[in-house]
Amino acid sequence: MARHKESEKSTNVEVDSRSNLSLSERKEKVSSSLEKAKDLRKQENYKKGIDLLLDALKLGVNKDEIYYRLGNIYFDAGDMDRAEYSYERAIEENEKHVNAQHNLAVVYKKLGKIGKSVKQRKKAKKIQMKNPKDPDLSDEARSYAKKFAFKLFLTITLGIAGIGLLIYLASRFFF
Repeated sequence: MARHKESEKSTNVEVDSRSNLSLSERKEKVSSSLEKAKDLRKQENYKKGIDLLLDALKLGVNKDEIYYRLGNIYFDAGDMDRAEYSYERAIEENEKHVNAQHNLAVVYKKLGKIGKSVKQRKKAKKIQMKNPKDPDLSDEARSYAKKFAFKLFLTITLGIAGIGLLIYLASRFFF
């Protein structure tokens, strides 16, 4: 047990030294931790992933994303109570975190809280409808989409104008 306490002290020292980091450095460390935790989750190494994310929480940035990822790991590990808590905390940090909202609904369903699950799913859908994700398009893809939309608009407009002209001509010559 003494060895465990020593490792705790070294972890605390590491966290204390991180608190001297700038905001951008802390964000970078959290981003790195999130990526490492994602890999650990894929490897089903849940304990290390959880420890890594709990340390990242101490940096005080992107807490909603950290709690969301913690919830995912707890869910995969089968710890539904902690997954529920983590998703709830992610939502407390950012009410518009649609994925946390949705995953909380899934956890509620697994726990047999069907009423809460349905309400949570509706809430997630509502948030998703109000805040659609803006796709990250390259400049080339964005330019193509604009050209395509213009051509489609022009085709529809000319088509309707053509049909109107045909109707007008038919009414002039046949009626």
